[in-house]
Amino acid sequence: MIKFLQIGKIVNTHGVRGELKVIPLTDDPKRFDKLKWAYISQDLSEDMEKYNVEKVKYHKNFVYLKFKEITSLNDGEKFKNSYIIIDKKDAIPLPEGSFFICDLVGIDVFEESGQALGKLKEVLKTGSNDVYIVKDQNGNEILIPALKTVVKDVSVENKKMVVNLPEGLVDDEV
Repeated sequence: MIKFLQIGKIVNTHGVRGELKVIPLTDDPKRFDKLKWAYISQDLSEDMEKYNVEKVKYHKNFVYLKFKEITSLNDGEKFKNSYIIIDKKDAIPLPEGSFFICDLVGIDVFEESGQALGKLKEVLKTGSNDVYIVKDQNGNEILIPALKTVVKDVSVENKKMVVNLPEGLVDDEV
């Protein structure tokens, strides 16, 4: 089970006091208001260092974070292309029927009839609804809309998703 979540990517510094310009990787950028501390790292490793949040600002599609331990432009520069990471247990609870993408990737996808379709490899954020990319054993991709009329059951614990594919979504002819 995944222990950490990346909630933002540092793309630049801002100002001379070490503020970091961050692209939020979350559906709710205002979640940064509740952030007291975070890890900053290039990867999800066990030896990440904690940084204490001093200030949060928003401008356009960016979040600007000031950490107490980062006090200068030079200090901030070394964090470019790193991620803001939190413990998954500290994540904001999701609404009923919603899932973290990291929990969905890798689960087995089945048709309601029991036929295995493949493994969920990626989630595309399209704006209106997400699209699940499922790869079958032959490497073929099936694009499944993440709609309640299509996705009938998801069990993260059992790593299983059951779907009812709309007519014509999968080409049965070979």
